[in-house]
Amino acid sequence: MSPSRRVAVIGAGAAGLAATKALLDVGAEVVTHEQGDRPGGLWARDNASGLSPAYSSLHLNTSKGRTEFADFPMPRNWPDYPSADLVAAYLAGYSEEFGLAEHIRFGTAVASVERAEESWVVTTGSGETDRYDAVVVANGHNWQPRWPEPAYPGTFDGSQTHAHDYRGPEIFRDRRVLVVGMGNSAMDIAVDASYVACGPVLLSARHGVHIVPKYLFGRPSDATGGALAALPWRLRQRVAETMLRLAVGTPQRYGLPAPAGGLFQNHPTISDTILHRLTHGEVAARPGIERLDGDTVVFTDGRSEPVDMIVWATGYRVHIPFLSPRWVGEDPEQLPLYRRVFHLEDPSLAFVGLMQSTGAALPVVEAQAKLAAACFSGGYALPSPEEQRRTVDRTLRAATARWGDRRPHMRIDFDQYLADIPREMAAGRARLRRGARPFTAPAREGSPA
Repeated sequence: MSPSRRVAVIGAGAAGLAATKALLDVGAEVVTHEQGDRPGGLWARDNASGLSPAYSSLHLNTSKGRTEFADFPMPRNWPDYPSADLVAAYLAGYSEEFGLAEHIRFGTAVASVERAEESWVVTTGSGETDRYDAVVVANGHNWQPRWPEPAYPGTFDGSQTHAHDYRGPEIFRDRRVLVVGMGNSAMDIAVDASYVACGPVLLSARHGVHIVPKYLFGRPSDATGGALAALPWRLRQRVAETMLRLAVGTPQRYGLPAPAGGLFQNHPTISDTILHRLTHGEVAARPGIERLDGDTVVFTDGRSEPVDMIVWATGYRVHIPFLSPRWVGEDPEQLPLYRRVFHLEDPSLAFVGLMQSTGAALPVVEAQAKLAAACFSGGYALPSPEEQRRTVDRTLRAATARWGDRRPHMRIDFDQYLADIPREMAAGRARLRRGARPFTAPAREGSPA
């Protein structure tokens, strides 16, 4: 890659670090902008960015063998499901091993990214500007809390918080607690609270999910699922659901609502401990909320319960504040991207990590980073814009058929995607041999705007 080609990476979490490494590997001049004071993004608790949702009991919900970067395996003596602090240390070690920190501008928020003639102008929060040939957006999407919308009717006299702001269970001591949600954070928080709260912790959900223990038949459960990856997903689903029923039964067996979709359609919740606390009465399942009434919550089955504190574990929304709707539309969750990486109107704007995987994130962002780097180095050619659009449309139809209307643009099948990216890389090299034009950056002097 010509030294005049410069790439801005936004974010130094797992996705941004992978992008920085991949670009350096192909000879790019990389400047990575990170709002926090250290690498690791959302995994780095107490990061100066204030965006990390990591809490004291947080652990991986995918096993280390299915989570680690291919270029940087996790230590063999680590547990199968490392803590958030171990993952943060792992990402810091990745940064150190490959010399990434010297290319990262810590404490630098990005205010805007705009197209200007044949380059991208990145403006920081302090007003500094710089020009780049390409931009990789890797700012993550699990930091902007999603609150119930519209809000539930009525008023609540107790305290409310979002799971994003939870750090440890002491805030629940001797309080009557309601956790709303059925994701991994909801289960972790309900379990934590159950040891210190007053009475059973109430766990409310309008829709059910599959609860998958971290081990099935003596192996990490995602490794068991990975062994079925060669099967069509519908067949894989039937086999995996049968295995799950044999191992732990159905969610209804524990008083939880039936899953809204089949396994591998809606993201399962990975937890060993929630089923234990439910069967011992320390966590009590409740249906959706009907309304709030002072110090009482009324549920859709007519029951009402006194509650002192509500934790809304209602997920996150995608937020890319530095890009205008011209580039991400009114809802970035619906942004169409070729191979979930390249913007259809201008592939010099790439995204790493803007996806929702059925498995771990790290191997996916590593593959995406290498695809973007191959493109920007001229070692891979994209198909025609028409073919890109056809591929995106075809992928969206398949995703909608499988996952419905909940973030279908963002959904990927972990194993299938990781198998597809090497094939796409090979196809891009073949396009070059047939005369397709690779990515080129305009020749220009200097870099400051």
